[in-house]
Amino acid sequence: MKIASYAKTIVAAVVAGGVALTVAMGDDVLTATEGITVALAVLGALGVYVVPNAKDSLDR
Repeated sequence: MKIASYAKTIVAAVVAGGVALTVAMGDDVLTATEGITVALAVLGALGVYVVPNAKDSLDR
C-alpha cells in the first residue's frame, strides 16, 4: 500500500475537519452540534475518495 495514493484524501479530510473545528471553537466551547458538523465535514471529504469519477459527458 502506497501512502501517496491516499495523500490527497487524507489532506482533504484534515483540512475540512480543521476548518470546521476552527469555526466551531470560535467561542471556546464545542457543542454536540458543532462536533457533528466537524465529523460530517471529515466524512464528506473522505466520501469524495469513494465516489468514482464520472465519465466525461462529451465522450459518447
